[in-house]
Amino acid sequence: MTYIKDLAKHEGQEVELKGWNAQKRDSKGLVFMTMRDGTGFVQCIINVEVVGNDAFEAAKRLPQESSFSLTGKVVKDERQFGGYEVQATSFQVIAEAEEYPITPKEHGVDFLMDNRHLWLRSKRQWAIMRVRNEIIYSIHRFFQEKGFIQMDAPIFTGNACEGTSTLFETDYYGEPAYLSQSGQLYGEAMAMAQGLIYTFGPTFRAEKSKTRRHLSEFWMIEPEMAFYDLKMDMDLIEEFIQYVVKSVLEKCKLELGKDVLDRNIEYLEKVALPFIRIKYEDAVSIIKGEKEVNGKTTLQMLEEEIARLKAEKEGLLKEIDEREAKINSGELKKGEVNFNRNKVDQLKNQLKDVEEKEQNIPAWLNSARNFKRGDDFGGSDETVLTKMFGQPVMVYNWPQEVKAFYMKEDEHDKGYAKGVDLLAPEGYGEVVGGGERETDLERLKHKIIEHDLPMQAFEWYLDLRKFGNVPHAGFGLGLERLVAWICGLQHIRETIPFPRSYGRLLP
Repeated sequence: MTYIKDLAKHEGQEVELKGWNAQKRDSKGLVFMTMRDGTGFVQCIINVEVVGNDAFEAAKRLPQESSFSLTGKVVKDERQFGGYEVQATSFQVIAEAEEYPITPKEHGVDFLMDNRHLWLRSKRQWAIMRVRNEIIYSIHRFFQEKGFIQMDAPIFTGNACEGTSTLFETDYYGEPAYLSQSGQLYGEAMAMAQGLIYTFGPTFRAEKSKTRRHLSEFWMIEPEMAFYDLKMDMDLIEEFIQYVVKSVLEKCKLELGKDVLDRNIEYLEKVALPFIRIKYEDAVSIIKGEKEVNGKTTLQMLEEEIARLKAEKEGLLKEIDEREAKINSGELKKGEVNFNRNKVDQLKNQLKDVEEKEQNIPAWLNSARNFKRGDDFGGSDETVLTKMFGQPVMVYNWPQEVKAFYMKEDEHDKGYAKGVDLLAPEGYGEVVGGGERETDLERLKHKIIEHDLPMQAFEWYLDLRKFGNVPHAGFGLGLERLVAWICGLQHIRETIPFPRSYGRLLP
């Protein structure tokens, strides 16, 4: 048996394939069936004169998502997805499926989420999961090549890492326990033993939020490094993100390409450039329109964005009208009608995106004008800031009040924590948060009290400052946010096989 991903190795040869009917069409004496086998998709041509009438009729009536096997010749064809097609010499049904609920027509998001176990089979979801896999693999490769070791933090914890308001509480043999918000505190302990470590595991936040950026269960990558300061931490973040994005661009061209995710990789390619690094106060000045970037303020940029989106919207509406007029003219052949209908659907989706962006801009303008120094950034602020640069932006030295209790105060910039957030462009916001850790025992105790956290639960953590205390730093990367940005997804729910979010526990 051969896998679709390996067809290039068998050009001109006869192979045996096994998979599922993703879609099909037929004409006189021919069935064009798209097989998927998990490794890829390929068009199979089933000719009645080659396979015989019984096999041909079986193929012709085969329902979507039925399983089948065939043998056939591998033929190079650049017009096809993956660059090859298979001309069948035999065809056999393995199992006929019942009527498949997910069809090529448009479905609502709730319907697709209720059928997530089946939606995963679509070409788009297939591509997203393969990009996710490459991201995960490249993350491990990066840290392992740099001498880090992977260690695992517990999922059950007896204390909060970043406050108690978003914890899932559970019973642990009669004692209250919590699902982990982060493995970072345990990562610090492990770094004191191993020097360079990273954790990679599930984390949980009980935020009752349904925004496109939030999940209740997600995966975090959290390296922790002994003897690192904030600058070294930022250097590592930059090198890390550049490594992962480069790997995906090299290995996932098919998935990111126009036939599946249709990802504009312009912003991803800019990741190879040095990241923008600015202090919080400078970032605020830019957001509020008080400081120019390349001769332009945020307020001017957003006004220009309104004009650009208006023109794009008018162009899309015009093309939709023109194509619908062609469809209704009765002059097109069946294939041309189907092509134009599919194109109209694509254009309407683009129009929906443009209209959503157009509706967002007044909120962005309002947020920019009224932003208060000392506040944390919201999604609008992050979007506006990154739009000014068009590439990843590192914002560092944040007001201590908006950062976690374990962040170290800058010795030369009192009141500011030596933390850093990496903001992705295109409105994807924070994908990495990190910084240098507080090493002063008394200051750390004070911060625990200030954040109204139970001192007893952190006694083990305070021991790290009593025994072998050293400067150290680290960061956390949300895997699903990184997947969303790299794939160019509008909503984080598509980045994980079975998303768990506010109001959704099934399937």
